[in-house]
Amino acid sequence: QVQLVESGGGLVQTGGSLRLSCAVSGRTFSSYAMGWFRQAPGKEREFVVVVKWNRGRTRYADSVKGRFTISGDTAENTVYLQMNSLKPEDTAVYYCAAGRATMNLDYEMDYWGKGTLVTVSS
Repeated sequence: QVQLVESGGGLVQTGGSLRLSCAVSGRTFSSYAMGWFRQAPGKEREFVVVVKWNRGRTRYADSVKGRFTISGDTAENTVYLQMNSLKPEDTAVYYCAAGRATMNLDYEMDYWGKGTLVTVSS
């Protein structure tokens, strides 16, 4: 059974940076397509980024492109989301997920973490 545990959320000012971590246990993260998603208060969960490690392919939501970067550390079996130039509209609970993705990065996530809250103050 794969378990995902997010950390690194917090309160940051507009323009600031945060790095979220997703510790993966049960299997190496590179076995899966990995993604980050977020859910703002009163809104549905939305896609942020998905990566297919064995193909080196990544897709970001337009709203975060150029500001967010996904990466992974195989020694730590941890996936990161570096978030720069944060905006108040980035405020949300951020979820890590693991699953499958096609070459076109159409994904289906099978495992989810419980989330970490990011709050960006204006």
